[in-house]
Amino acid sequence: MKKINKVYIMVASMILMFSIKSNAQIVKAEIRATGLTCSMCSNAINKQLKALPEVTNVETDLNTNTFTVTLKEGNELSPKTFKEKVEKAGFFIGSLIITAKSETISKSPYILVNEKKNNATEVQFQIVDKGYVTEKEFKKLSKSYKGIATYVANSEDDFHIKILN
Repeated sequence: MKKINKVYIMVASMILMFSIKSNAQIVKAEIRATGLTCSMCSNAINKQLKALPEVTNVETDLNTNTFTVTLKEGNELSPKTFKEKVEKAGFFIGSLIITAKSETISKSPYILVNEKKNNATEVQFQIVDKGYVTEKEFKKLSKSYKGIATYVANSEDDFHIKILN
């Protein structure tokens, strides 16, 4: 009987572990790209984003150079993936707004820079690190967040986020 309980606890723990991992995910990313001059430019970014197997849809707004990327459930993408894809197309991110499951922001690489509380199941936040905002915006933010040691360190493995909703 004791052995069965240990097996049951181990199986239950594994199921819980995998379910937690699958809940920590990005649902949607809104990328405003900079440096685009024509529809061919946006086509290059669109192609890079659609090449990701986790992507279900990419909507493009040519007036604002915004790409709304909808992702498959259970993905494990990070903001860095979007940055790499946009840069591979030859452009830069001017703004990256992520919609994710609320427990995602409590995970390791995300560091909250504002204390806005949200009880929703999904939360919308902006990445405010260098490379995820314009250079001008980054200079302004650097003054605001100079008291946050990890922001000043500018590590590519940390994502400083500002809750929007």
